[in-house]
Amino acid sequence: MRHKRVLADADAVADEAAARFVGHARSAIAAKGRFVVALSGGSTPRALYMRLTPAPIDWTHVHVCWSDERCVSPDRADSNYRLAYDTLLSKVPIPPENVHRLRGELDPAQAAADYEDELRGLLPDAQFDLVLLGLGADAHTASLFPGTGVVHETDRWVIGHFVEKLNAYRLTLTPPILNRAAHLLFLVVGADKAAAVRSVWRDPFDPDRFPAQVIMPLDGEVTWLLDRAASNLDDTAS
Repeated sequence: MRHKRVLADADAVADEAAARFVGHARSAIAAKGRFVVALSGGSTPRALYMRLTPAPIDWTHVHVCWSDERCVSPDRADSNYRLAYDTLLSKVPIPPENVHRLRGELDPAQAAADYEDELRGLLPDAQFDLVLLGLGADAHTASLFPGTGVVHETDRWVIGHFVEKLNAYRLTLTPPILNRAAHLLFLVVGADKAAAVRSVWRDPFDPDRFPAQVIMPLDGEVTWLLDRAASNLDDTAS
């Protein structure tokens, strides 16, 4: 199922995302003893992560993964891992062994294969409890970029691929594992994302042009949290 919620501004999106994160975490821990989440990078998740440091979550039962990563060392400022570490993971009592990072410093193919092995061991049911996603102005999500072909992957869970428009390699989770998540949460803010939101929601299905269209959970639900600038919508919730 796909839902949207339009909120006033970026702060409201981060507040709502934090509340949902806490709710999903507490429910999963109560039901099965752990919560497995895939984080994302970017300015909007940064605001979310800062709100989670005082949250009522038992971090000893949380496993943290990533939906994508740049092929850089973990100490680089543009590392998605470093963003989460600096703003959240270094400030909460999560066991180091519960942090499962994409190793962007390795050869991309090796890093992807290693991460897939790790995830298949961590997720015997092939299901994240929650995946956080963003949306680029070009309608990419995770590191599923227009014209890269990775949107058509049907077997592998993790791919290291060259993104020509960035002149760089990226590591990314793929549709087969993303679409098995129990919950997926898009965080999208800013007028520069409005055209992409419109295309993903309203244009004919064409994931080669609009990769975020490929996010269609099999049995779970996907929720889009948008600020008014990004929404192109008149209603405030649905």
